Amino acid sequence: MRPLVPLLFLLLSAVVSTSHALSSAPSSRKALGGWTPIKNTDDPHVREIAEFAVAEHNKQANASLALSKVEKGETQVVAGTNYRLVLQVKDASGARVKYQAVVWEKPWANFRQLTSFKLVKS
Repeated sequence: MRPLVPLLFLLLSAVVSTSHALSSAPSSRKALGGWTPIKNTDDPHVREIAEFAVAEHNKQANASLALSKVEKGETQVVAGTNYRLVLQVKDASGARVKYQAVVWEKPWANFRQLTSFKLVKS
């Protein structure tokens, strides 16, 4: 038993040292559930999500908005992915207006849901 004591001490100090080094190292990952900027808002999938958001809003609000462009966006990993997009749209009169849309997507289940569509005040 006695020869094991130094070995156990050595093993314990190695674990503590490694644990401290890992906990003090800067993290390169985002916090779970945090929002990450979309680098390419012209990506075809992002555009598809934006078109879905406008079409769903038009159905729900009996509106006739038309997507002009995706100005910026972020994603959040949840049980699927949330897309938070700032959209420039044209209303029925042709005026350009900005909205923030949130779409929840689970591609493996062929599921999309518009969870929010709010006017962005200038």
